[in-house]
Amino acid sequence: MSTLPLVTHTDPDSIIAWRGAGTRDGHHGYDGRAVTLRRFLAEVRELAAHFPAGGHLLNLCSDRYRFSVGLAAAIVSKKISLLPSTHTPGVIRDIKAFAPDVFCLTDSNAHAVDLPQLRYPAMDDAHAGPFAVPWIDSQQRVAVVFTSGSTGAPQPHPKTWRALVSCVQAEAACLEMPRHPPCSVVGTVPPQHMYGFESTVLIAWHNGHALSHAQPFYPADICQALADVPAPRVLVSSPVHLRALLDSGLPLPAIDRVVSATAPLSLQLAREVEARCDAPLMEIYGSTETGQIASRRPTQSTQWRLFPGIRWLVEGDRVRATGGHIETAIAMNDVIEPVSDDYFLLHGRIADLVNIAGKRHSLVSLNHLLNRIPGVMDGAFYMPDEPIDAGDGRITRLAACVVAPELDAPRLLAALREHVDPVFLPRPLVFVEALPRNSTGKLPREALQSLIQRHTTPAIEATQASHE
Repeated sequence: MSTLPLVTHTDPDSIIAWRGAGTRDGHHGYDGRAVTLRRFLAEVRELAAHFPAGGHLLNLCSDRYRFSVGLAAAIVSKKISLLPSTHTPGVIRDIKAFAPDVFCLTDSNAHAVDLPQLRYPAMDDAHAGPFAVPWIDSQQRVAVVFTSGSTGAPQPHPKTWRALVSCVQAEAACLEMPRHPPCSVVGTVPPQHMYGFESTVLIAWHNGHALSHAQPFYPADICQALADVPAPRVLVSSPVHLRALLDSGLPLPAIDRVVSATAPLSLQLAREVEARCDAPLMEIYGSTETGQIASRRPTQSTQWRLFPGIRWLVEGDRVRATGGHIETAIAMNDVIEPVSDDYFLLHGRIADLVNIAGKRHSLVSLNHLLNRIPGVMDGAFYMPDEPIDAGDGRITRLAACVVAPELDAPRLLAALREHVDPVFLPRPLVFVEALPRNSTGKLPREALQSLIQRHTTPAIEATQASHE
């Protein structure tokens, strides 16, 4: 049986996490808030002793450090962590059907899920005990990650310890994260999401770095979370969080790397982030099914580079990923154009391709064009399943929601006409105060659909008026 360590830190006094604000002194740098490897392993043992008999864990801890302790305790207890994309009542029912013995670990009273619950215990008196880093069977199934369900019912995808470790070690190498001194990893994305799970928790565990406990959302909180940890700092974020951070104009601590995923990143935003942070921005590509498989620096190249060992299997119009940490070949839901064995271009999701009156476009490209218009703060196109009556017959038309306080429909549509065929102009065009993005910055189709439906009548009237 082959095994891999729980973490690659070896010194009992090495720092594996930062909790809250640190203080500097002239001799030791930050102190008082560092979590050593010895302390972390003691808390893992303590929490594991509180676990009930169930073999599946839903880890809802909002504190990233507590989430990591819960994950580690589940791994050493041979329990499987379940990571759904949302925690709605319907998803919880699906989780219970998938794993009837599941229980919920939480550090908040706000989680009212219909599951047996274990409240994260106080760990002030956790006993250190003998120091030993646990070694885990490389084929142990440690997590099951669920797709978002945007194209059907959420599908489970089991992850072995070997696959996860191999993935995040490849990621760290591609990001060229310095190891001496170790990086402090600050994430704006939740650890329950595949991207946050890999890039804010596991990447720290298996590359000798330290994670920040914080899960900041607003720009001021992001700045504070960065200031609370020592350099070199790595900010793991998403386009929506990065856009808000830049727009805030707040002063930023020194940042060594910026990492982005969950949604396409415009070249303009990438350039602005690098200029503002004085650091390279690296973009990650992957999926729930595959994990992370490629990266690029968008200010330097439009091409993505596959992680070592990953390769494409091209079968007609479909492309499958295989090799490396991918244990079985997986069909991709994106339009992939291989350029060489190691490089490829990404043209959006297959489901995002739209065909209107015999003309084709992608929602990704349309969204890029929309968000490049001066005055547009955020915006998204939507292709309905059923026709929307825009006054010109029962035909399927694109709709769009936009946050643009300084614009009106005629000016925005005129700007779009400069770049897109008239058949792709949105009808209706809905002006809103904010788009219903989730904690990772993604815009669920269902939420956008609901927003369109609530505003359909007034939006149609505004669009019709713009054409008069």
